[in-house]
Amino acid sequence: MIQGERLWQRLMELGEVGKQPSGGVTRLSFTAEERRAKDLVASYMREAGLFVYEDAAGNLIGRKEGTNPDATVVLVGSHLDSVYNGGCFDGPLGVLAGVEVVQTMNEHGVVTHHPIEVVAFTDEEGARFRFGMIGSRAMAGTLPPEALECRDAEGISLAEAMKQAGLDPDRLPQAARKPGTVKAYVELHIEQGRVLEETGLPVGIVTGIAGLIWVKFTIEGKAEHAGATPMSLRRDPMAAAAQIIIVIEEEARRTGTTVGTVGQLHVYPGGINVIPERVEFVLDLRDLKAEVRDQVWKAIAVRAETIAKERNVRVTTERLQEMPPVLCSDEVKRAAEAACQKLGYPSFWLPSGAAHDSVQLAPICPIGMIFVRSQDGVSHSPAEWSTKEDCAAGAEVLYHTVWQLAQGE
Repeated sequence: MIQGERLWQRLMELGEVGKQPSGGVTRLSFTAEERRAKDLVASYMREAGLFVYEDAAGNLIGRKEGTNPDATVVLVGSHLDSVYNGGCFDGPLGVLAGVEVVQTMNEHGVVTHHPIEVVAFTDEEGARFRFGMIGSRAMAGTLPPEALECRDAEGISLAEAMKQAGLDPDRLPQAARKPGTVKAYVELHIEQGRVLEETGLPVGIVTGIAGLIWVKFTIEGKAEHAGATPMSLRRDPMAAAAQIIIVIEEEARRTGTTVGTVGQLHVYPGGINVIPERVEFVLDLRDLKAEVRDQVWKAIAVRAETIAKERNVRVTTERLQEMPPVLCSDEVKRAAEAACQKLGYPSFWLPSGAAHDSVQLAPICPIGMIFVRSQDGVSHSPAEWSTKEDCAAGAEVLYHTVWQLAQGE
């Protein structure tokens, strides 16, 4: 029922806002580019027949009333902000597909018992202030006051940026939804991986969102001349780091579900002909089950200490961040499964390794996600791409999922 061509044209039009010479998109929170994006999407919402407003956190919301305006609301959406030089699907697909769903309902005279709201959350990515999911945290009532002091590269705080955008940080608590007012939240999103592509499917149903821990390793040895120090006398923290990174891969592979990544590494002093004095790297460890993830971390920590003793170096660790796993609700998964069956798609289940606004909303309502196939699994890049047909397929599944959730008492 949805108009795939209309959805695609809007995706491409929105993708021009903040477009860089490289072809990527940069839309940071509380910037002129984000404002233009919000204004454009607000025009789509009004065209769809929605009542449009922004809450105290700057979340853009379009509301379609139900037959019972006092019934709990079904939320659907995602975000409009981007990473630096990102793609045009991550976030916008979920928002624009939500608009397409309610516009299709209005065009066909479809009424629902529950009201439906399409939400474009403020700053999911955290690219500007290095603190993300601001809008969804505010809606869940869990945005910590200290987050307002986070600063961007120019030294501007989140509170100052909000004021520049015409928002009052003191009113942020007003964005929180009261307990029992939200029936469910559903988010359509590109997969950002290759699982659906490998299985040849356009859409999949998310089982849950993996919980992560970020751990900073600091390995200290002794800086010495690279040519004058025999291998047997070295206290080389880089060699120890290399061993530990291999251990991370081995222990993560052992479970079949855990993923471990080292994407950031710093070497000091950094000379070509100097054995390093210190090496720092950050481990990103994720699993859908916290107990499995934590067991993997314990195994890594024990083996890292053994390596340190063998190489006569010192290893210290600092936990930078922890996020618990979030399981998608059975109610939303059943609705998505029924939607897939209705449309002739297999019910393919997969976890989300990436975090989303859904994580923040889980404490206040049941959540669920639908994934759309990503070409080559690429995301956060100008090469990020999903086909017009796959985006339409995802929007169709979203339509029937939201319809079923909004129909019931």
